[in-house]
Amino acid sequence: MASRMSKKTRLIIMVTLIIAVVAIVGIALSHSFSSPSDSLPTFPEAETVLSELEGTPVVLVFWTTWCPHCPAELSYLENVAQQKEGEIVVIAINVGQSASTVQKFFGDYEPTMIVALDGKGGVFVNYCQNYGNSRGYIPFTLFVDSEGVIQYKRIGAFSSEAQLWNTLDNFF
Repeated sequence: MASRMSKKTRLIIMVTLIIAVVAIVGIALSHSFSSPSDSLPTFPEAETVLSELEGTPVVLVFWTTWCPHCPAELSYLENVAQQKEGEIVVIAINVGQSASTVQKFFGDYEPTMIVALDGKGGVFVNYCQNYGNSRGYIPFTLFVDSEGVIQYKRIGAFSSEAQLWNTLDNFF
């Protein structure tokens, strides 16, 4: 049985990855990891720089707690984050909600995926405008390859975890 990391080690890794999340936003917008100034707060309180994820494939999903399809999809994505840890980074960006709302949603559970907060929705709006989600549907998922190029976008939820894995297998 694999040993589990200590909470302190997980927190250090999470903070490092969170710092990298902000850079991913810049990546998707510019198709490269060239904007280290972009950042998003994460849950629990930290920040992610997306540029630090260069060389790692990323699954980026925009979600809300009020979305009826998001809890199931987040469950699928959390399984991907756990099974592909070190190979693929999963970043779930909550749109327009407070840290306390996101905390209540997760309760005592500490997700493996990075959970970022886009409290004012500005990052979400930019992605929607630049990547074909003009109506702002949630969930909105992007697969970004290790070179920072968006390989796949999905508007709406995956209907099953198998569908998510099949799609991942086609792109990563």
